[in-house]
Amino acid sequence: MVARTLPPATGFLTLVEEGGGPGRLPANPFAARGTVTDLRDGTAAQPLLVRLLHSGAPDGALAHRDGLTVLLAGELYNRDELLSLLPEGPPSDTKPDTDTDADAAVVAALFERYDTHAFRLLNGRFAALVVADGRAVLATDHAGSVPLYVKVTAGRLLAATEAKALRTPFLGRPVTGARPVRGLPGVHQVAAGTVLDVTLGTGACAADHTWQPPRARRILPEDEAVDTVRIALERAVRTRLDTTTPLVVISGGLDSSSVAALAARALGHKIDTVSMGTPEANEFPQAHTVAEHIGSVHQDITITTDELLATLPHTVWAAESLDPDIIEYLLPLTALYLRVGGTGRRILTGYGADIPLGGMHREGRLAPLDDAIAHDMATFDGLNEMTPTLSAIAGHWTTHPYWDRDVLDVLVPLEAGLKSRYGQDKWVLRAAMGDILPRETVLRPKLGVHEGAGVTSAFSRLLTDHGVPHEHLHDAKQTYVNELFDQVVAGGAHPDTVDVTAHAERISKLARSKAIR
Repeated sequence: MVARTLPPATGFLTLVEEGGGPGRLPANPFAARGTVTDLRDGTAAQPLLVRLLHSGAPDGALAHRDGLTVLLAGELYNRDELLSLLPEGPPSDTKPDTDTDADAAVVAALFERYDTHAFRLLNGRFAALVVADGRAVLATDHAGSVPLYVKVTAGRLLAATEAKALRTPFLGRPVTGARPVRGLPGVHQVAAGTVLDVTLGTGACAADHTWQPPRARRILPEDEAVDTVRIALERAVRTRLDTTTPLVVISGGLDSSSVAALAARALGHKIDTVSMGTPEANEFPQAHTVAEHIGSVHQDITITTDELLATLPHTVWAAESLDPDIIEYLLPLTALYLRVGGTGRRILTGYGADIPLGGMHREGRLAPLDDAIAHDMATFDGLNEMTPTLSAIAGHWTTHPYWDRDVLDVLVPLEAGLKSRYGQDKWVLRAAMGDILPRETVLRPKLGVHEGAGVTSAFSRLLTDHGVPHEHLHDAKQTYVNELFDQVVAGGAHPDTVDVTAHAERISKLARSKAIR
């Protein structure tokens, strides 16, 4: 349990210039909340300007090693294994004011030894930049769970953990291994599990994958599969804890309750739990059952429909996603994080378990189930549903054990019959957690977080109450999200200035005139 309550940096904006240009960082604000510190690093010929977003102790976010500089937002979860690869022992640093025990220093030492292949070794939740002689190397974790955006031209590179921070007049060139961002010319998002090696003098980019979802499937005996899942998830939860009391978001369902139970066991029941609902729907009784069973200090938060819908602009602002289904999933979490209170909580969730386990696909046949899992694992990139900015707009840090790299390497390849067995979805996880959860929780059918909290009906009702025909509802949601994105991400507006009702009225008029198809 070595993780800090918050990482040394939770986000950054940086400018690297070849030839020592005048250099100035854009003044665009982050959505994420925290202390902002501007630093100047690099050399006279290749200056590095950095704007760090942190919780008060940013030294560990930068590391230096024999002519290279590493900038890291986020944290690593396999430090012990990584340190075993460094024969000289723990990394040292050439600058005395740098935390040599920090994750950035580990990455610097590994990069010196392995170059870009170092990022194939990392299991973490991070976005990274390495600056060396004439090069700028950008890297995302295996899941792209800390989004990373870049704008490149010959002799100049801007990178940030939020796309909105890169709103600048200069035009960037196309970037290999990255996708363009709507409404922000020249801004690209680095793909998940990717290293982008940029030659600063020309702006040329070369991309390499550091992780891809496995397509092959493993055949294991039931007992071995159950034990393997339990061990991997236990470790993923344990490496995300520190000595402070974590907060675990629970619905009373299997996924989140498993994380809470494992965290409670690791810390001797010293955890807090929270659940949320609306006046239309909640899962409070089911969450109470779990909280009492594991001995957590529990809190229920009820959010009104109006309060929930008012959070729509903040959800798009934080997630920078254009997918209306993802925004709908994330909406209750955004509202919850804004209501948790305090600052600097380490929050664990059960989010994302359904993707590798096929939990939302109630398909009894194994081939379609495995097809659905393969499709979902191949198409998650760019949706930003794991982004830490979602909780960081309230000053917190979230982490999702089911999307630990080692957990995915266990869950995804399991043959589909271990995921749908004996009439149960996610059977292998239910079996792995059967001894630490109430039986009713283990057997409880799956509900999505947006379903249990009544979010689907709230978002739909906002539009239908303003006259959107049901047959155009999904398209109307897409248009609604697009307009919010254009306003709060590409346009730079603060979400508090957005009139949610006015958006609904305008989209309703479009729908009724059959402009939405």
